[in-house]
Amino acid sequence: MTLPIDRPGKIIAVGLNYRDHAEEQARETPHAPMLFAKWATALIGPDEPIVLPSITSSVDFEGELGVVIGERVKRVSKENALDAVRGYICVNDVSARDLQQADKQYTRAKSLDTFCPVGPRLVRRDDVGDPGNLAIRTTVNGETMQEASTSQLIFDVPTLIEFVSQAITLEPGDLICTGTPSGVGAFRDPPRFLTDGDEVVVEIERVGALRNPVHTAPS
Repeated sequence: MTLPIDRPGKIIAVGLNYRDHAEEQARETPHAPMLFAKWATALIGPDEPIVLPSITSSVDFEGELGVVIGERVKRVSKENALDAVRGYICVNDVSARDLQQADKQYTRAKSLDTFCPVGPRLVRRDDVGDPGNLAIRTTVNGETMQEASTSQLIFDVPTLIEFVSQAITLEPGDLICTGTPSGVGAFRDPPRFLTDGDEVVVEIERVGALRNPVHTAPS
């Protein structure tokens, strides 16, 4: 496996960080960022398959902007937070919804092997510019499922870095997944979960397009 980033010491994800994603679940928007972890063994690169294991039948897609940290920071201010960013990358926060519901928390459901595709490459901070105004879109087999802008984030990138670093030292290579907009498969009518043969594309303006096929795990 060839990853487009160094293997992060921490993958820090953020739940319910788009207002419309909270609304599609009939949940209140959070008053502070909701953090959870994904394990690094879930990482795969572009064009590598998302593998559907037999322990879940409800695998969902979540297109997100990923932020890769470039320097060690602790208790950094929002005003200085972007100075700590190395660059940006597309992330698919793949989620096993049935395991998430059974566990009543996120870690196992979002950390299965292959459940954190990243790519297609890390784009330098200066080449992206403002991370708070990027178009983001997720398609499955060419059909648009999610379409939004990072301007709709409840907690923007500087706020997230400030919030995380108040409690957790951020180190070079750490990955922050900033949250997903509405349109995920679980809240569609009928639900649209990933199946063998699908192709998921997460595309972010000035960052690129991350493509991954979907395969069923061999029995």
